[in-house]
Amino acid sequence: MIKLATTDSEIQGCFPVMAQLRPHLLANRFLATVRQMQKEGYLLAMLQADSGVAAVAGFRVATNLHLGRYLYVDDLVTDQTRRSQGYGEEILAWLEAYARVQGCAYLHLDSGTQRAQAHKFYFAQGMTISSYHFLKPLVQQPD
Repeated sequence: MIKLATTDSEIQGCFPVMAQLRPHLLANRFLATVRQMQKEGYLLAMLQADSGVAAVAGFRVATNLHLGRYLYVDDLVTDQTRRSQGYGEEILAWLEAYARVQGCAYLHLDSGTQRAQAHKFYFAQGMTISSYHFLKPLVQQPD
């Protein structure tokens, strides 16, 4: 079952899986950070299977001049002990359906250049590489 994580316990229940993608996150700050992001349009979807969270996706719906209305996936991760069981495809299909209902013309995401296995998955799901993403830190980053 996939649903939006809206309660404090649901959001906190997503932390162990999300931390596999974002290991810098702290459990005691996760809820507050997600709540702040929600004020900025962030949504957190959770796929529950076998009485646990198997995959999570953080995303937002927005509009820009380049794409029009779109769904951007900030975070997408399947629990490392449950990979290759179809959960990634299931949550990505859910995101696509959600985007269509919201009137989005595109679903897009960024993926770190080192994530070769994720790239194979995205290609298998019909996604293409459409651009480079450039980044310039404006503050000192922690080690």
